[in-house]
Amino acid sequence: GLMSLVIPDEVLEASGQTEQEARVEIACRMYHAEKWSKQVASRFAGLSRVQFEAALLDRGLPWIHIGG
Repeated sequence: GLMSLVIPDEVLEASGQTEQEARVEIACRMYHAEKWSKQVASRFAGLSRVQFEAALLDRGLPWIHIGG
């Protein structure tokens, strides 16, 4: 299935981000919170696995989860 997520233009403008930048940010935060797998998050962000790992590192977030 497919669920639409609508981010109003004024919210994007307030954040100073493009739609793509917001998608990457959301994906990084959901992965970091262990809500999404790396595969799901990178697909949502529209990035390859390597690009997604680089985005995590750019934000100071670990690119791998260790332990339970």
